[in-house]
Amino acid sequence: MMYVLWVFLPVAAVASCVAGHLWRFRRDRFLGYLYGPHVDTAQRFGSLAFRTGVPLLFVVRVTEVTVSGPHSRTGGGVSALLTVTQSVAIPLAAIGAGLILIPPLITAEARPRITPIDRMTLPVLVAALLSSVLVTFDPYSTDDRYRTAETLFTWIRSLVTLHPNAVVMQHAPIIYQARGLIVLLLIAMWPYTRLAGIFTVPLLRVLRRSAAVVRSWPIPVPRKRHPA
Repeated sequence: MMYVLWVFLPVAAVASCVAGHLWRFRRDRFLGYLYGPHVDTAQRFGSLAFRTGVPLLFVVRVTEVTVSGPHSRTGGGVSALLTVTQSVAIPLAAIGAGLILIPPLITAEARPRITPIDRMTLPVLVAALLSSVLVTFDPYSTDDRYRTAETLFTWIRSLVTLHPNAVVMQHAPIIYQARGLIVLLLIAMWPYTRLAGIFTVPLLRVLRRSAAVVRSWPIPVPRKRHPA
């Protein structure tokens, strides 16, 4: 069971995310239900807030995973900056998700397009944000023992380096185990939710514009050499 939860499930979640993005691209180019004239001002603001909050949280987590160890964590100005960034990013992500996901759930004309996964999205996002706060401010993490680094960060690094360490999560406190499973669920279901295109669509637009610019570049024609 230990390897099923902390080795097989992460692989399955990533596979679901990759396959889901390919399926979603072929199905509607990630434009379903989130873009178009039916999107009101509140949802547009929610999209902007979510696009701002989530990348900030991602940067905070990557920084912490990179520089923190079981008996050391970020300190000084870096720690203060990460704390301030996180305190801004979490409300932005939460407000943005609410403005995007709640109106379609209560609007009669949008209700037929709501899927069961859409109904799960907001609770899973709230659980992910709440669990992030709980593990960040865990009172049992002291200066001599950083339990997030001992468990979640060690586990994540082991997966990225293809040397899975399931033992650290097997003996982790329940809130850390829950945090890991919630994040895996969010990764697995992301392409199948209404939020699937919120980052992908702008990225695809940038890639298309970049490709158009490259195609517009003049191709140098080699000059013909005249015989001497």
